[in-house]
Amino acid sequence: MQVSVRVSHRVKGVARGAVLAAALTASLAGCVTVHGETAVVPAVGKDEAAKVLKTFTARNNKANSAYDTELNAAIETGALGAIDQAGLKSRKEIRPRGNPDYRRLELTDTRYLIPKQAGWPKFFVTDSASNRKGGGRWLFVFQRDSADAPWKASYLSIVQPDKMPDLATDKEGHVEAVPTGADSGLTLAPGALSKAYARYLQEESGTAFAPGPYTTAQRAQRERQMKRENVRNEYADQAARPPQFNPFGLRTENGGALVFFSSLHHHKQTLPRGYKPKIKDPLVKALLSGTPKQSVTFVRTAEQVVTVPPKKDGGKITFLNRISGLTSAQGQ
Repeated sequence: MQVSVRVSHRVKGVARGAVLAAALTASLAGCVTVHGETAVVPAVGKDEAAKVLKTFTARNNKANSAYDTELNAAIETGALGAIDQAGLKSRKEIRPRGNPDYRRLELTDTRYLIPKQAGWPKFFVTDSASNRKGGGRWLFVFQRDSADAPWKASYLSIVQPDKMPDLATDKEGHVEAVPTGADSGLTLAPGALSKAYARYLQEESGTAFAPGPYTTAQRAQRERQMKRENVRNEYADQAARPPQFNPFGLRTENGGALVFFSSLHHHKQTLPRGYKPKIKDPLVKALLSGTPKQSVTFVRTAEQVVTVPPKKDGGKITFLNRISGLTSAQGQ
């Protein structure tokens, strides 16, 4: 996030600006061993994780009330950043002065899920109660891409308490990070989830995913849309790949995993010749490029959290939450 600071004496501006920049970076950066590339160490200390969350929440509230995309880009990345920055951009177009009625987000009763890791990116998860309706627990995934990089939130998932799986912990209380590759021990590795989900939505290929609102119901809704005669609906789904979109997983007590992953989705609507698409939603208009002469393609980014069973037991991948947001639209 970006913080505005006024300095009365220009001669001191450069020196004070350097100090402020360093302080702001440090406030989210946290502490990490210089051997973080190879040594298996906690991703962050609990006290430092609490500071990261506190700073994030404060800056997030400022960004949302001012519709400040630059401020958001300093604390969010990945799917969460793509969704929120597009949303802030569109709202800024409509209300340039921001939202004075914004209700500040408050997070309480936080549990810090910190794995031991080697290499980069490192990550940890916060599990909090919020002052928003619904009673779901707010899970933020924070990632850090190098020793001198800041912590940024890359996922938000809202999970009902009774759906949250039990996580495996060591004697020190640290959770276990799951490898993203073939050595994950899961029915489907975290690194393969995005591609498999995109293929499922396109072709209903395989039986890895359990029935639900984001699988069978999603495909059924698309099939109804594609049968409409007054407009042609086409869908294209793509895997969201690192380094921009990293999957992260935590081991559950049964040997499975709680996995966060991203995906990309295109929806093209084409009207019969002679008819011009009408975009009425001002939030969509703000993200629209090109001139909609006959068709519009909507591009959405999605972030989701699932439980993946252990390979030895088999079973279905179950969605716990999915958040999707429009990130751009193209008229043709």
